[in-house]
This record gives sequence, C-alpha cells and structure tokens, in this order.
Amino acid sequence: MKKRIIPIFVPHRGCPHDCIFCNQKKITGVSTDITSEDVRNIVEEYLTTIDNDASVEIAFFGGSFTAIDIEIQRSLLSVAKEYIEKGLVHDIRMSTRPDCIDQNILSMLKEYKVSIIELGVQSLDEDVLRDSIRGHHTEEVFNSSKLIKENNIQLGLQMMVGLPSDTEEKCINTAKKFIDLNPDCVRIYPTLVVKETGLEDLLSRNKYNPFSLEESIQIVKKLLALFYVNNINVIRVGLQATDDIQLGKAVVDGPYHPAFRELVEGEMIKDYITYIVKENKVTSSVVIKTNKKNVSKIIGNKKCNSIYMKNSYNIDLKTQEADLNINKLEFILDGQKVINVDFKEIYINLHEIYNL
Repeated sequence: MKKRIIPIFVPHRGCPHDCIFCNQKKITGVSTDITSEDVRNIVEEYLTTIDNDASVEIAFFGGSFTAIDIEIQRSLLSVAKEYIEKGLVHDIRMSTRPDCIDQNILSMLKEYKVSIIELGVQSLDEDVLRDSIRGHHTEEVFNSSKLIKENNIQLGLQMMVGLPSDTEEKCINTAKKFIDLNPDCVRIYPTLVVKETGLEDLLSRNKYNPFSLEESIQIVKKLLALFYVNNINVIRVGLQATDDIQLGKAVVDGPYHPAFRELVEGEMIKDYITYIVKENKVTSSVVIKTNKKNVSKIIGNKKCNSIYMKNSYNIDLKTQEADLNINKLEFILDGQKVINVDFKEIYINLHEIYNL
C-alpha cells in the first residue's frame, strides 16, 4: 500500500529554545499561526489528490508540537482525529523535543489517536547539545523514548551531522545509541547554515565551519550502514529541496545537495564494487544486472562511479536492466563469473569495511 503524507506545518510555536541552527520561518516557509480550520482545509485539499487505496498520514511538522498550549494541541488534533474515525486517514504523526514529553502528554496524544512521535534529538553527545543550545541533555532523550515505546506509540528519532563541536566519531556514537533505543524510524540531516540563525552569526565570525559535502557523505554512509544492518528504517536523508532550501537563498553555507541521499547511497555502492573488484581480482569489466530503479545509484551521480572504476582500476562498470527484485543485484565479472547478492549482504560487508 502506498504511503501518502499530509504535512501540517506548525512553525516554531511553543518551542522553548532558539537552537543555534534553527530558523523555522525559513525552513517551513510558513510564518502564520495554524488553526483547526487551516488543518481541515489542508487535509481536504490533499485528500482530493490521494488514491483511495493509499495509507494516509497527517503529520504535524515544523515545531515542538507538545510544547504549545494544551488547548491548541487539542484543537488541532481533534480535526485530525475526525479523519481517523472516518477511515480517511490512518496515522497521525508529530515532531517535538525530547524534553516536551511526559506521561500526561502521552495520555492526551493517545486520546487523539496519535500513532507516531518523532523526537528532534540531533545528537547524543553532551558537548554538541550544549554548543548547539539545545536546552536539554541526553537523559531526556532516553527517558522520553522509553515512555513513548511503553505507550505503544511508534518512535522516530532525528539526528543532525555537523553541528558545533561535532565529529565523525560523535556522529557514529549517536547512531549506535539510537540503535540501542530501537526506534521505528530515523531521519538524518546534514547541518546547513540557514539565514538569521546563531550558526550564521558564528560563521560570520569564523567560529564555525560546516562539514563539506564530501565530509558529510563519508560520515552519513557509515551511519546508513549501521542503521541498515540493524533493520532501522531511515525515512529521510537530507532536507527536502524547496524554493527556499537551497544554497544562495535561505541556506548560506553547508553540505546542501538536492539528491543528498542518492549521493550517499551511490558512494556506498562504489565502496562495495571496489571490494568485489579486489576480492575477485577483476581485470576488465563489471556488469551489474539490476532493477532499473537502482541504475543511477550504481553508476553514480554524473557517472562518477563508472569514472572512478575506470580511472582507479581500469575497469569498465556498466549496468543492465533486468526483471530483478529491487533488493537484489547480479554481478558479472570479466564476462564470466556471476555473483548474486542482496542489499542486506552489501550492508553487512560495508559494516565490516567501515570498521563499525
């Protein structure tokens, strides 16, 4: 069943902290308050475009939902609950801060049929949390995650890569702690410098250097290997491209790319192909039979993987579309040897290659 999301942006309302990276007006493109009538209008508009057999989710994004006035929460959620009861919507999702969750809040959310809560964790390193002015500690993350799962609500965790004082090691440690919390889903965002934020101020005073695009790719590929091997669903990698979210507009610096996830997964495929070439002493060619949806990832952005294999190993890398399951690949090495693998095997190998 196809998943369709109806996004409701609740920009910055109720958020108790101005984190150093955050400017919600720039991120969501919305600066006005959201009312229950707005929610109804947005839902009705989206429902006219959604197939009847789709799984529909109303998602409250853009701020710390559970920090806003309780009556406003109830007002917004009551509309969403109506559509759940009518069978037109199947899930209600929201994002909030780890320090804005307790049992009373969760009891209220369950009353309104909320089924998924995503916590904006960003990091589980105390120095990174402090330097990012998050206003909470790791303890709140562990406590709120435990409470959410005890209440049989799905748990989502969001992390950022490249915040002030962040390092590759700290990112990997955060990912490992995420895995210990056993979330239902994860989002990974490279840190971008958005206009009118504390990060922009630090950048202008040469007190902050964002990770480069290449640095971010090299770190995030290891995070994905960790999550994939542990069967954690990574539902987003990188900010969604909008009219504002691009370099030169709301974003003034940082590792922005509109297809960031594909760059990362393409790099992972390149690493695995390199492993196959070395292990099997390939001398001339690698042909990969695959579902057509994997072709661009295998060849790489602007054919970078093919170019790399040619320049580094004098190997011709080509793909051949085949009627294969999207999770399976068939390697033909030097026109003879055939190796069949699935992506689970690839991730296990990468986990070892990356020494995780």
